[in-house]
Amino acid sequence: MRTATPSPNSVEQLLKALESEYKGLSKQLKRIGKYIEAHHAHLGLEGIQDVATACGVQPSAVVRFAKHFGFSGFAEMQKMFRQAIAEQLAPDRNYQTRIRDGIRTGVPLASVDIAQEFLKASVDGIHTLMDSLALSDLDKAVELLAEAESIWLLGMRRSFPVAVYLDYALQHTDKRIFLVDGMGCMQQGQLRSLRAGDVLLAVSFPPYAAETLDLFRHAHARGGRIIAITDCRLSPLAELAQACLFVQDNARFGFRSLTSTIGLAQSLFIALAYRLELNRADADFLGVGR
Repeated sequence: MRTATPSPNSVEQLLKALESEYKGLSKQLKRIGKYIEAHHAHLGLEGIQDVATACGVQPSAVVRFAKHFGFSGFAEMQKMFRQAIAEQLAPDRNYQTRIRDGIRTGVPLASVDIAQEFLKASVDGIHTLMDSLALSDLDKAVELLAEAESIWLLGMRRSFPVAVYLDYALQHTDKRIFLVDGMGCMQQGQLRSLRAGDVLLAVSFPPYAAETLDLFRHAHARGGRIIAITDCRLSPLAELAQACLFVQDNARFGFRSLTSTIGLAQSLFIALAYRLELNRADADFLGVGR
């Protein structure tokens, strides 16, 4: 038990703690952890019996899981998940709350001070990404993209700008590029043209957008080859992906940077462009297509 340990302040913190401690958990707690990791977007709406039944354990095991990670019990842990749902339903209010919380925590900061603090977090995130990049399947991701004729890009909510950048960059290749933007709530229809062997590149971070997870699984069922840009190997995207690129942007004042994620996306594109150019040079040297 770790009841003296402060409980996580967010779903993301809990998932990070779960990832770091997963190997040392009991078999029952691992089962609960995998369920929470895969279904946390809806956990605020489920009772303890629902979770226990889905995991094939007794409710007391769910309580043990919550206490292991510093909560007083299931109710306190569930409260955190409900807060995450409320933030998704009212993002504007959540932004105001985060700004007000930042004002209350200390001496008011000048705009330059705020910018420097936020940019420092971004720089720290880039350094972390550079140190951990070898753990990602970057070569495999480049290989999948190089082999594909059609590439589908998926990122909702905070991840949407990353997908849009990749759409812009990949249009400079001779690949067929499709951005699943969900306009008119037609995201399912947009994926209808995905064929077996096409590549879907999905971007998602905690709390993982439900729309992204649904479309991700739909693409996999249609035979799509999957590349995931996400936070860790416990991510629901990692389970079905042929290649995973991991990145964790830092946050300041309650706001998460996109610097490292965009940097990773740009690096992926440049590595792909380099690979395609090498392939073209090899083809020219061998006289292919002449």
